[in-house]
Amino acid sequence: MIDPSFLRRGAAGVTVELRVQPRARRTSLESAGDTLKATVTAPPEDGRANTAVIALLAETWRLPRSSFGIVKGASSRMKTVSVAGEPGALADRIVQWMNTHV
Repeated sequence: MIDPSFLRRGAAGVTVELRVQPRARRTSLESAGDTLKATVTAPPEDGRANTAVIALLAETWRLPRSSFGIVKGASSRMKTVSVAGEPGALADRIVQWMNTHV
């Protein structure tokens, strides 16, 4: 199984690169090829969109919110999110989700 380009394995988990659209009509996570796009209804003020993105990822991939953190792009639409855990299991879970939602 080959990891998509937005997913990187590390020693303590994985990182995911995604594009975020705040103030959207609905909340969703979509995979189009090798791009991951999160749309959230929250505005980008006071970190509310970042909180909504973490909640969306945690709910979608059925992982605890505490395992997520934004490591790059906190005030940008392009974000890098870290997910703590066993890298192989996390990557498999994300790839499996991607394969069912393409």
